[in-house]
Amino acid sequence: MKKLVLIALVLIVTVSFFSCSKDETEEPMLIVKFQFDKNQVRLNNLGQPSTVAVGNAAQSPDFNSISAHYLEFAPSATTQLGQGEVVYHAPETTLGGSTAIDFSKAIISEEGETFLKIPLSQIQSGNYEWLRVSLAYQNYEIKVRSQGVDYTGTLASFVGYNTYIGEHSIKNTTFPVNANKLQGYWAFALNNQPYSTSGQAPAGATTVPNPIASTSPIPAGSCVVTGKFPTNLVITGNETRNITITLSLSINNSFEWHEVIQDGKYEPSEGENVVDMGLRGLIPTYVK
Repeated sequence: MKKLVLIALVLIVTVSFFSCSKDETEEPMLIVKFQFDKNQVRLNNLGQPSTVAVGNAAQSPDFNSISAHYLEFAPSATTQLGQGEVVYHAPETTLGGSTAIDFSKAIISEEGETFLKIPLSQIQSGNYEWLRVSLAYQNYEIKVRSQGVDYTGTLASFVGYNTYIGEHSIKNTTFPVNANKLQGYWAFALNNQPYSTSGQAPAGATTVPNPIASTSPIPAGSCVVTGKFPTNLVITGNETRNITITLSLSINNSFEWHEVIQDGKYEPSEGENVVDMGLRGLIPTYVK
């Protein structure tokens, strides 16, 4: 009996030791996730409500995944790009000539999945009003029509300022590129059909909402979407729990094309071209 009691005491002490050790070694983290909302307000480049341009049509795509190149916290509306707390900057390369996002090293995540997990100890304490995220890649389902028949296809949309792509895939279709692609490159494949194509949206056509453009502009051709926290994010440096930030992106009619046939259907076989693939707004929220 005494032996059994002794064994039980040893087990309790051992479990307690490891539990304490685990608690002591756990470090509070900043966790970043994405959310896609087709009902969120559709904004223009200045962060103002926007409708689809006359002569165009649009649809809210069904998102599969996304990637970002850059994440920054800004204390105020006058904080210039790069002068806030830069939380993340993805790898870049000069393999294609000029500096570009290295797509082979991009973090690609689905809705609700952890995109970034960074120790809070690595982030400068401060009071942050705004968040900037430079989006780089989108993958989503869209509806298309060809010869009166409706299909579903998958579109890969590269909205970063410049991306070096070795090759990329849409389901079972591989697109060899081996070059830099400026903002607006896209590739498309029909689901369960032997058809694929690629193209380039016009320069400067990708919408990038920035409500503080008058005081803190972003470079042309970038995809630095700016959003305001409902209440300022305060990081003290003494956090004991994780902070989870959710980046809610408006996909409200975010895939836009110029219509040839005025029927609200995307018909590339009729010469209807993509004109805008930009996200339509950002609302960052956090939970401590």
